[in-house]
Amino acid sequence: MTTTDETSWEHFYHQADIGIRGFGPTMDQAFIQVAIALINVITSAPINPDQSIVISCQADNPDDLLFDWLNQLIFHVAKDKFLYGRFEVQIVENRLNAVVYGEPIDIKHHQPTVEIKAATYTELKVEQDATGQWLAQCIVDV
Repeated sequence: MTTTDETSWEHFYHQADIGIRGFGPTMDQAFIQVAIALINVITSAPINPDQSIVISCQADNPDDLLFDWLNQLIFHVAKDKFLYGRFEVQIVENRLNAVVYGEPIDIKHHQPTVEIKAATYTELKVEQDATGQWLAQCIVDV
Protein backbone atom coordinates (compact mmCIF):
# COMPACT_ATOMS: atom_id res chain seq x y z
CA MET A 1 0.00 0.00 0.00
CA THR A 2 1.23 3.50 -0.81
CA THR A 3 0.49 6.17 1.79
CA THR A 4 0.99 9.93 1.87
CA ASP A 5 -0.34 11.74 4.94
CA GLU A 6 -4.03 10.82 5.12
CA THR A 7 -4.45 9.58 1.53
CA SER A 8 -3.56 6.20 0.16
CA TRP A 9 -4.46 3.52 -2.34
CA GLU A 10 -4.12 -0.24 -2.61
CA HIS A 11 -4.96 -3.28 -4.74
CA PHE A 12 -6.84 -6.18 -3.20
CA TYR A 13 -7.36 -9.79 -4.24
CA HIS A 14 -10.42 -10.77 -6.27
CA GLN A 15 -10.07 -14.05 -8.21
CA ALA A 16 -9.37 -13.25 -11.90
CA ASP A 17 -10.01 -9.50 -11.67
CA ILE A 18 -8.34 -6.77 -9.59
CA GLY A 19 -9.77 -4.76 -6.74
CA ILE A 20 -8.75 -1.13 -6.29
CA ARG A 21 -9.29 1.14 -3.30
CA GLY A 22 -8.64 4.78 -2.58
CA PHE A 23 -8.64 6.43 0.84
CA GLY A 24 -8.69 10.08 1.78
CA PRO A 25 -9.97 12.71 4.20
CA THR A 26 -12.46 13.88 1.53
CA MET A 27 -14.44 12.09 -1.16
CA ASP A 28 -12.42 14.07 -3.73
CA GLN A 29 -9.17 12.67 -2.34
CA ALA A 30 -10.51 9.10 -2.20
CA PHE A 31 -11.48 9.39 -5.89
CA ILE A 32 -7.98 10.66 -6.71
CA GLN A 33 -6.38 7.78 -4.85
CA VAL A 34 -8.56 5.13 -6.51
CA ALA A 35 -7.60 6.65 -9.90
CA ILE A 36 -3.93 6.29 -8.94
CA ALA A 37 -4.61 2.65 -7.98
CA LEU A 38 -6.31 2.13 -11.34
CA ILE A 39 -3.33 3.44 -13.31
CA ASN A 40 -0.95 1.41 -11.15
CA VAL A 41 -2.72 -1.76 -12.29
CA ILE A 42 -1.43 -0.90 -15.77
CA THR A 43 2.06 0.37 -14.89
CA SER A 44 4.23 1.32 -11.95
CA ALA A 45 6.50 3.48 -14.13
CA PRO A 46 6.59 7.23 -13.50
CA ILE A 47 4.21 9.26 -15.66
CA ASN A 48 5.14 12.73 -16.84
CA PRO A 49 2.03 14.90 -16.37
CA ASP A 50 2.71 17.33 -19.22
CA GLN A 51 -0.65 17.16 -21.08
CA SER A 52 -4.15 17.40 -19.65
CA ILE A 53 -7.77 16.65 -20.41
CA VAL A 54 -10.99 17.53 -18.61
CA ILE A 55 -13.36 14.80 -17.46
CA SER A 56 -16.83 15.46 -16.11
CA CYS A 57 -19.52 13.06 -15.03
CA GLN A 58 -22.69 13.09 -12.98
CA ALA A 59 -24.67 10.35 -11.26
CA ASP A 60 -27.52 9.84 -8.83
CA ASN A 61 -25.26 8.66 -5.99
CA PRO A 62 -21.56 8.44 -5.04
CA ASP A 63 -21.26 4.74 -6.00
CA ASP A 64 -22.48 5.36 -9.54
CA LEU A 65 -20.29 8.46 -9.74
CA LEU A 66 -17.23 6.35 -8.90
CA PHE A 67 -18.26 3.78 -11.52
CA ASP A 68 -18.60 6.52 -14.16
CA TRP A 69 -15.32 8.24 -13.13
CA LEU A 70 -13.27 5.06 -13.42
CA ASN A 71 -14.86 4.06 -16.72
CA GLN A 72 -14.19 7.54 -18.12
CA LEU A 73 -10.51 7.14 -17.18
CA ILE A 74 -10.37 3.65 -18.72
CA PHE A 75 -12.02 4.97 -21.89
CA HIS A 76 -9.49 7.81 -22.23
CA VAL A 77 -6.53 5.51 -21.61
CA ALA A 78 -7.75 3.22 -24.41
CA LYS A 79 -8.93 5.90 -26.85
CA ASP A 80 -6.14 8.44 -26.41
CA LYS A 81 -3.35 5.90 -25.69
CA PHE A 82 -2.42 7.98 -22.64
CA LEU A 83 -1.54 7.20 -19.04
CA TYR A 84 -2.44 9.68 -16.34
CA GLY A 85 -0.36 10.38 -13.28
CA ARG A 86 -1.85 13.50 -11.71
CA PHE A 87 -5.48 14.17 -10.90
CA GLU A 88 -7.41 17.22 -9.74
CA VAL A 89 -10.93 16.25 -8.69
CA GLN A 90 -13.82 18.30 -7.39
CA ILE A 91 -17.11 16.65 -6.44
CA VAL A 92 -20.18 18.75 -5.72
CA GLU A 93 -23.65 17.22 -5.36
CA ASN A 94 -22.81 14.01 -7.26
CA ARG A 95 -21.15 15.89 -10.11
CA LEU A 96 -17.44 15.30 -10.66
CA ASN A 97 -15.20 17.70 -12.54
CA ALA A 98 -11.59 16.69 -13.01
CA VAL A 99 -8.44 17.68 -14.81
CA VAL A 100 -6.16 14.71 -15.41
CA TYR A 101 -2.55 15.02 -16.49
CA GLY A 102 -0.44 12.48 -18.30
CA GLU A 103 1.57 11.48 -21.30
CA PRO A 104 1.28 9.17 -24.31
CA ILE A 105 1.90 5.50 -23.56
CA ASP A 106 5.50 4.54 -24.30
CA ILE A 107 5.73 0.73 -24.29
CA LYS A 108 9.46 0.70 -23.48
CA HIS A 109 9.17 3.20 -20.62
CA HIS A 110 5.79 2.29 -19.09
CA GLN A 111 5.92 -1.47 -19.76
CA PRO A 112 2.14 -1.89 -19.36
CA THR A 113 1.26 -5.17 -17.65
CA VAL A 114 -2.51 -5.50 -18.25
CA GLU A 115 -5.30 -3.80 -20.12
CA ILE A 116 -8.26 -2.81 -17.97
CA LYS A 117 -11.54 -3.45 -19.76
CA ALA A 118 -13.95 -1.74 -17.34
CA ALA A 119 -14.87 -0.86 -13.80
CA THR A 120 -17.60 -3.15 -12.48
CA TYR A 121 -20.36 -2.94 -9.89
CA THR A 122 -18.72 -5.78 -7.96
CA GLU A 123 -17.74 -4.55 -4.48
CA LEU A 124 -18.42 -1.00 -5.66
CA LYS A 125 -18.76 1.40 -2.75
CA VAL A 126 -18.05 4.90 -1.59
CA GLU A 127 -18.39 5.48 2.13
CA GLN A 128 -17.17 7.56 5.02
CA ASP A 129 -16.18 5.85 8.27
CA ALA A 130 -16.72 7.05 11.83
CA THR A 131 -13.38 8.91 11.83
CA GLY A 132 -14.33 10.89 8.71
CA GLN A 133 -12.02 8.94 6.36
CA TRP A 134 -13.46 8.21 2.90
CA LEU A 135 -13.16 4.94 0.97
CA ALA A 136 -13.78 4.49 -2.77
CA GLN A 137 -13.43 0.97 -4.19
CA CYS A 138 -14.45 -1.43 -6.92
CA ILE A 139 -13.32 -4.43 -8.95
CA VAL A 140 -11.91 -3.76 -12.41
CA ASP A 141 -12.22 -6.28 -15.21
CA VAL A 142 -8.81 -7.08 -16.74
